Amino acid sequence: MTHPFAPPDHEQHWIAAAAELAHEFAKSAAERDSTGALPVENLRALHGAGIDAALVPTAFGGQGLSYRSYGTIVRTLSAACPSTACIWVMHIGAAIGLIEMSSPDMAKFWADELIGGARFANALSEPSSGNLFLQPLQHAEPADGGYRLSGAKRFSSGCEVADHFLVNALVDDRPTFFGLDTDPTMTFVPIWDTMGLRASRSQLIEFAGTLLPEDRRCPPSTGPRPNHIGAGLPFLSLGIADAALTTLTIHARTRTIPTTGDPLAGMQWVRFAVGDVASRLEAAAMYAQHMTWLADQIDPGFLPATMHAKLLANSIARDVADLGVRVGGGSGYIRGDTERAFRDAQAGWLMAYSGEICQDTIGASILSPTPQDGHHG
Repeated sequence: MTHPFAPPDHEQHWIAAAAELAHEFAKSAAERDSTGALPVENLRALHGAGIDAALVPTAFGGQGLSYRSYGTIVRTLSAACPSTACIWVMHIGAAIGLIEMSSPDMAKFWADELIGGARFANALSEPSSGNLFLQPLQHAEPADGGYRLSGAKRFSSGCEVADHFLVNALVDDRPTFFGLDTDPTMTFVPIWDTMGLRASRSQLIEFAGTLLPEDRRCPPSTGPRPNHIGAGLPFLSLGIADAALTTLTIHARTRTIPTTGDPLAGMQWVRFAVGDVASRLEAAAMYAQHMTWLADQIDPGFLPATMHAKLLANSIARDVADLGVRVGGGSGYIRGDTERAFRDAQAGWLMAYSGEICQDTIGASILSPTPQDGHHG
């Protein structure tokens, strides 16, 4: 019996298409990690399969693919090649974000661009703003035709191949979003040399008086809305956890204990530990699916749920990857699938909002006084 948070039946063919592509992506994931080469061919394949266009709202020529299916696709891609999944989440997040935040005419333009194969990226996080990527500190100054921005944005995944960017800046001291074409005043600084997700190439962008056009300015938000970045990041970690658990399982089943000749899988501590992480992975995945169900219902509970979902998924990814190294022993400590999963698993916790920010936000929401508490002297 299908559980209530499962993707709709009529969207299963999109999930199957992503799984078929992911099978191919997995073949080059290790090499991309080694070279740090951007997986452009993978991104083009996703577009060519129609998956990008399927996420476009129906009012603008797409199929309005559900958040439940989107999350499942991200998890599948991440288990195969997490760098591809990371770039794709940011690409879809920027594109659909612009469609949903813009005026109808501009929304149609962004939708047509995405359907036509244009690449999108985010330029939101500032070097001095930490996790507060939705609260920019840099001011855009008034200019003919819009506003000019000078400063820097960091961690822009896939920026080197992007045609359009979702950018934010302070306008009249208010955080404001703009759609921006790649511009000669933008410089991509090659600083990306990371421990994990190496092929995502999330570079720093320098803006030197870049014009943010008034006609690309997004109107003020009418309230919180689900977004594909918040929905996608938990599934990015879940996919990494899946890959780590698969690698661990194969190793435990096929390697033997030298003194007895028995498989590692027969050791009680290994069974205990695998039972623990497998159960917590199932729980984290079910909560993430619940979060996407809330998003599909446009339920305000989506926003706090993204914090819980990301924290749970980030934590279990790190724990499964760590267990893989311990079970692998010396084999887990040398370069290979186990150590790559360990490195990749650290990234989700650090991405905004980081694990600590999620913990603090959740804790504050529970511990903050409520009106019915009254005041006690």
